[in-house]
Amino acid sequence: MESTEAQASRSSLAEADPAGDLPPSQATDAVLVKSTKMPADAQKVEELDFNKFKGRPITADDLYQGMRFMGFQASSVAEAIRIINDMREWRDPETGEGTTIFLGYTSNLISSGLRGVLRYLIEHRHVSAVVTTAGGIEEDFIKCLGDTYMSSFSADGAKLRSKGLNRIGNLVVPNDNYCAFEDWVVPILDKMFEEQEAARAAGDESFHWTPSKVIHRLGKEINDERSVYYWAYKNDIPVFCPALTDGSLGDMLYFHTFKTSPQQLRIDIVEDIRRINTMSVRAKRAGMIILGGGVVKHHIANACLMRNGAESAVYINTAQEFDGSDAGARPDEAVSWGKIKVGADAVKVYLEATACFPLIVANTFANEP
Repeated sequence: MESTEAQASRSSLAEADPAGDLPPSQATDAVLVKSTKMPADAQKVEELDFNKFKGRPITADDLYQGMRFMGFQASSVAEAIRIINDMREWRDPETGEGTTIFLGYTSNLISSGLRGVLRYLIEHRHVSAVVTTAGGIEEDFIKCLGDTYMSSFSADGAKLRSKGLNRIGNLVVPNDNYCAFEDWVVPILDKMFEEQEAARAAGDESFHWTPSKVIHRLGKEINDERSVYYWAYKNDIPVFCPALTDGSLGDMLYFHTFKTSPQQLRIDIVEDIRRINTMSVRAKRAGMIILGGGVVKHHIANACLMRNGAESAVYINTAQEFDGSDAGARPDEAVSWGKIKVGADAVKVYLEATACFPLIVANTFANEP
């Protein structure tokens, strides 16, 4: 049965419009809510019009300018470009020093063709330090020893296994590449062990291998300009890898212990945490560019905590924040921990890095005469 209130409302509407020719006033009031006036300086959404470029090639700057006010992640990409250019341009008024830029990326990006973009940044000294994972180290050297191939995200794992092929997303790496890596790296580990034991025998207590020293040495030994870490070695840019054993390199270190037992190659992670944290503390200004999540994201952010936060940060990943993971956390969460400064310039771009980082680099580090 209809309520008394509903009956009264229907009766009121009928009296206002007995013929039923007008929409109910409550409907028009709901749909046609009067807007407040937009501020005079409110930015309008802008559209990318390719007609503007007829008769000439389209540049990376054309795309950047056309995407700035497109909205959604296009505008986030443009914001990342603006923030990174600010990192590059800033100079300390007293010393003239620039921003200390920490670059972090996950191993899959080295496996992909984005490796060339990352190599460019290090080859031309555009960053101050790198943080990556074990895969982000070994895959670089492995690609110097053998090719990685395109495949499919839906390639059957069992069939690939029977063929000795390892899938990374829609890429495959032949297992023979890892065998080649073992043949290359084990003699280097042997030599490093000999140097360690010789130093110990001579009473040199200051001698330590650290993850960054291991990577520096491997970059020297590969002697290949296609390698990211060859250029890190050449330019003396430290590469930190707090999870050095979590990959094929860890497998090689494990097998190596059986060759040298009861002694082992010793790698000190404490010296490296002191080194990266000291870089952060001494920086006149700190900037973070982090592709992906996990240990690389937190290791850089935690180093910046030592200076009460970075002045600027660009996150690029597809992780969501609803599960409480650090990978998915937005910059404002890092502000609460003191890893990004209050009022800092920061953006999170919700895109997979290979889809946007080349455009970002084209409009920042590579945009030079």
